[in-house]
Order: sequence, then C-alpha cells, then structure tokens
Amino acid sequence: MKADFATAAKRWLTGYDRSRKIMKVCGSGVCQQAKCRQIRGAETVGKNKSGAGSLQGEQKMEKEMIYDVLIIGAGPGGIFSALELTENRNDLRIAVLEKGNSLTRRHCPIDGKTIKSCIGCRSCSIMNGFGGAGAFSDGKYNITNEFGGTLYEYVGEKEAIALMEYVDEINCRMGGASARLYANDDPVIYRKCLQNGLHLLKASVRHLGTDLNYVVLENLYALLKDRVDFFFNTAAASVRREDGLYVVTTESGEVFRGRRCILSTGRSGSKWMESVCGSLNIPTQSSRIDIGVRVEVPYETFSEMTDALYESKIVYRSAKYQDRIRTFCMNPHGVVVNENTNGIVTVNGHSYEDPALYTDNTNFALLVSNHFTEPFHESNQYGESIARLSNMLGGGVIVQRFGDLIRGQRSTKDRIDSGFVRPTLQATPGDLSLVIPKRQLDDIIEMIYALDKVCPSTASDDTLLYGVEVKFYNMEVEVNSALETCCAGLYVIGDCSGVTHSLSHASASGVHVAREILKQLEENPA
Repeated sequence: MKADFATAAKRWLTGYDRSRKIMKVCGSGVCQQAKCRQIRGAETVGKNKSGAGSLQGEQKMEKEMIYDVLIIGAGPGGIFSALELTENRNDLRIAVLEKGNSLTRRHCPIDGKTIKSCIGCRSCSIMNGFGGAGAFSDGKYNITNEFGGTLYEYVGEKEAIALMEYVDEINCRMGGASARLYANDDPVIYRKCLQNGLHLLKASVRHLGTDLNYVVLENLYALLKDRVDFFFNTAAASVRREDGLYVVTTESGEVFRGRRCILSTGRSGSKWMESVCGSLNIPTQSSRIDIGVRVEVPYETFSEMTDALYESKIVYRSAKYQDRIRTFCMNPHGVVVNENTNGIVTVNGHSYEDPALYTDNTNFALLVSNHFTEPFHESNQYGESIARLSNMLGGGVIVQRFGDLIRGQRSTKDRIDSGFVRPTLQATPGDLSLVIPKRQLDDIIEMIYALDKVCPSTASDDTLLYGVEVKFYNMEVEVNSALETCCAGLYVIGDCSGVTHSLSHASASGVHVAREILKQLEENPA
C-alpha cells in the first residue's frame, strides 16, 4: 500500500498525465526544471546554492534557462505562435507558461447533480489551461474582418484574411477537416434581415464543435510537447526588463528569462495585463464592455437561418437609444453553460458536431456594446458589478421567461417547468430587470421583437433568457504593425491585447507575431 501511495505521489509531483507516462510539465511550483533543461542542452545561469548531490539541493537549484522566446498563455494565440516558430526553427528554446492545467486535466466539477454551481476552483478549467477559454467553446472559426477584432488595422485586410485561412488549414490538418465550412452570404436571408432593420454580417465559418475542437487541440499538443517546454499551473505574477532580457516571476516565485516575450493571457487575463502595462509604462486605451443575456429557443425557431449559415452574426441599432446590439455565439442544438471569469459566474453557450450530443434547443447571446468616455476608464469593473449583482440575487446565473420579463414578474420554477422550452442549464429562476440596467434591457427586448419578424417565435412567452452574459475586453494595448509594444521584444497577442475578440483572430495574431520574430532572427542572427 505504501509503495502504491509513493508511486502516485511521485507521478503527481512530476506532472504525470494519464495520456502519457511523463510529460515535461511543471505544476503547482514543484517540477523537474533542471532535468528538463539539461536534456535540451540549455544555456543556463546561476548556481546551486544548496550543494550538489542531494535531492533538496536539486529542488533549490537556481539554474535558469535563457529562452529565446517566453510565451505567457497557452490559448489559441500562444499555441499558434509556438507552432509557427517551431515549424520554421527547430533550434529555438521556447517556454509556454500557462496558469491552468494541461488539456486532459481540465475538468469542471459542476455535474448538475452533486455540484450544481461554481465552487470557485483555484484555476477555472473552463477559462484556463491548454487551449484557453476556447477549448470548450463550440469551436467556431470565423474568417472575416467584419467582426472578431481589428487585426486588419495592423496587418492589412488581405493579410488578415490570409492569416485566418492559414489557421483554418492547420486546424483541418490537425483533425478538423470533416467540419463543414459555412458561408454567411445567403441573399434571401440577407435581404429578409435588411427589410426588418437587421444587418447580417458576412463571413466564412468553420464550425468544429466542442468535441472536434478538443481533438484538434489534442493533436496540436501532441505536435508541440516535444518541441516546447510547457509549464502548467504556472501563473505569471510579473514581467520586467533586466539586463536585456525579459524576466517573468510566477506566483510561486519561479523565475523565467527570455530574450523575447509574447503575452497571450486571453480575456480572463485582462486585469493582469493592466498591471503589466502599468509597470512597464506601456500606453493603453480604454475599451468597451458588452452586457446582455443568453437566449434559448426551440431549434426550429432559427433552423432556416442556422441550417444555411450556422453562425448568424446579426447587428441591430435600437430605435429608442440608437445603441448597437448584436447576436453572438449561436449554437444550434446546443447547451447553455456557466462561465467563471475572475471569480464571477456568467453564462455562455456550447454546441457539438456529433449528432448524438444534440439538444432540442438553439441558444445565442444578445449583447449591448457599451463604450465609455472621459472620465470613466473602468469598463470591465462596470461589467463585473452587474454580474456580481446577478450572483448575489441568484447565487449564480438567473433564468427568466421572456413573457414574465415583459409582464414585470419574476419567473418561478413552476412557470419555467410549465413552458415549452426545456432549459439546458440549471439556473435560478428570477427577475433580470433587477440586475440589468434599464437601457440595456430595453435594447435587448427591442431586438428580440426585431428578430421575431425574421425568425417567428423568438418573442414567445416561453423563450428563456439567462443572465447575465458579459464579454470582458482588455483595454487596447498600444502596439505597432508587428504587434510589438514600446518595449522592444515584448509582444501582445490574442484577446488580452484588445485587438482580437475571436478564436480565428487570436490564432492569426499568434502566427503573425511568430513570423515577425522569425524575420528579426533572420536579419539579426545574434
């Protein structure tokens, strides 16, 4: 029994994973960094202050590899940066520091039975870990400049599309080829939307589904694991410039050094990104916050649109306030899920490619964009305060029938159970008018009625609204065309940059920065 326990403990300490014997993974501040570095023939600095030969001395060893590139964050941006760099240069020493777990260890404890709501895990497996927040999304890769970010403003419109198409090719090569590529250019639907004050944005959409997206990520990791040093459960605390190197100190006190550094911490890393920009005097601009609800309707309500387009990005300008409202993340046959951002429980949606996992419902977000001007600069804090109010009143996500909202009455379990739309998420029946500000709620109601003209029954009494859904955006970091900050060799990519807001744009930004670094290395080999 003791031997079994010792073996299990040793496996846990060394980053053991069920899918392989030993991974080059460091977790929770305990790792075999020195051994990994010696295997790679690394350039190191420092010395063993505790004396050679003892296990204690090895654990305290201060040998610190000087990496060619440090990547903070293993989301789509970080993954595609690492992939592009290693595909073109096999001699580069690259480290990826990730706050969350490896892909196979990412498990949310919510099962709907024993654990019904968020318990505040130290690192949220939905938001953090290999693959980033998009790992358990429905895997939509939109190839367009019309939404998803402003990457085209930095690299040019044609180049932005070319980068996204390149990402799509890699995803297909990694196991996503069977996923259908939709084209959002149906003239009949487009005209019908225009006739009702709705604007359908055009894009090509590769829908991997949550299941196939996971397979693609598994294959990407299998390709990268022997080329790159991954350090999971390793949250970066600070970044500083020292002796021509970037020095990253983790929350557990580990120190990593690199000649170049790519920051790719995603939307959930927005607060951390603000602190880094403040400490390095990197200029930023205040960004927006999107606040709204997740709408759930019978699949048939939007089937005409989703069968042809799958992902329908529709924008509406409210008559009352002239605010911009949009649909986001449409999931035919999908499920509504919880999402944890900085300890706040909000709502999101997923869908699957496998028909065996289909539900009878379609869900999508309705989001109102809020842009703030002087003197207010804390847009994310504004969104958090609304989400916290929902958590306070409902203990998490609140669900309400549209008919109850219009009549000014709180939804109850009996009213929801008696309706014709079966909820796919266990949420607290309540009153969203006590949470969402009147202006945004008026905008949402107005757009639901507009959508009802295109997709009848959207404004049914039994339509379910889950709240709140908040899309946090990092303040926009000032970068040049290479996505490089005013600090030479420090790059910011993905959603933490404020430049991208989607899987495809984030991945493309990672490829772009990798190519810029490769170009610099070619011009200046030293």
